[in-house]
Amino acid sequence: MLSFLESRRNGTRKPESMVRAEVTRRTFCLELSKGRDVQRIHQSGINTLDIDPTEGRYLLSGGSMGVIAVFDIEAVPAVKEVTCEAVCTVGRSNKHVHKRSVETVQWYPHDTGMFTSSSTDCLLKVWDTNALVPAETFTMDKPIYSHNMSPIATKHCLIGVASQSSHITLCDLKTGSATHILKGHRAAVMCLKWSPKQEFLLASGSQDNKLLLWDVRRAKSCLMALDQHNGEAVGHSSAAVRTAHSGHVNGLSFTDDGLRILSFGTDDRLRLWDVATGKNTLVNFGKVTNDGRKNVKIAISSGAVPDAAFVPNTADVAVFDLHNGELVYDLKGHYSNVNCCVFHPLFQELYSGGNDSNILLWEPDEGRVVDLGEEKEEKQKKGRTFYGQTMTATEDTWSSDEDG
Repeated sequence: MLSFLESRRNGTRKPESMVRAEVTRRTFCLELSKGRDVQRIHQSGINTLDIDPTEGRYLLSGGSMGVIAVFDIEAVPAVKEVTCEAVCTVGRSNKHVHKRSVETVQWYPHDTGMFTSSSTDCLLKVWDTNALVPAETFTMDKPIYSHNMSPIATKHCLIGVASQSSHITLCDLKTGSATHILKGHRAAVMCLKWSPKQEFLLASGSQDNKLLLWDVRRAKSCLMALDQHNGEAVGHSSAAVRTAHSGHVNGLSFTDDGLRILSFGTDDRLRLWDVATGKNTLVNFGKVTNDGRKNVKIAISSGAVPDAAFVPNTADVAVFDLHNGELVYDLKGHYSNVNCCVFHPLFQELYSGGNDSNILLWEPDEGRVVDLGEEKEEKQKKGRTFYGQTMTATEDTWSSDEDG
């Protein structure tokens, strides 16, 4: 890092080069926080987390007993240890509480005054954060597994809803009604996400083992079904049967630039897809345990090169190099299965929630030495791999041939 500072002072490196290097170092150097934790509010498993995208200050959580909590995670500690306390909660005594498990919560992308929640009680609720009452409620025919709002939309206010039905329902915040449905899956839809770069592009994963891309402006909305074999026949299977996984697809996430999708299936596999072509990039992540009982919230870093993927793996969170599928390390701290994780792009922190009722905070460790063995030496000499080096605030761990 000292050489970066010297190069910056001499004008031989651009400022963004140093920022990118430091963000990458912090992203791949996480450990369980020693001085900060999150107040324990939930008395049951935590299924979903979300950090507000406008301020990056408030963490939203939803649990299997219907409880919803909002935490202030930006409180400046006056002492060495601090607990991020709940600002408000929708507890079991609240008359508006979900009657069954909350599967997804999400902040309104442009304002912390509103958030949404969905549950297996078949209800999607739009909440007024200040009054802590539902401003709008959408009722589905079947239990809801997931919902999502576009982070960038300016021409629509649609919420995509994935449920036990094989259809995706689009709910319009402007009209307060379900506008139309997307037909293409043949079994329950487990997960969906809007693209962070194209406001009309939606991806969905289902129990029919398919991952579909949709353009909601078109009469025939389905753009393509992603094929794990890239159109090639395998054994006696037909290339016409396009499946993304050999099991249910219950987790997915776009990269920050919107060019890739990472999907997670009950075949215990992660797959990375090219959005433009729909091709499987064939990155091998190895086996990652997925019991498939519910939607799994996976996360991808922002600003790091390469990107990091954070994936619940039983009681751990597995951290992968998204570009080559290499398992960098496991984050160990939960006592039971991890259900969700969310990455904080401003501070390179990770929050995870699991069946042990805990929300754990993982933050960069400035002085950790990560030794991945002698096998990495040759790769490190080529300037590609950096995990095996000493990561300190004063030592330069970056390749000198990195350009701006």
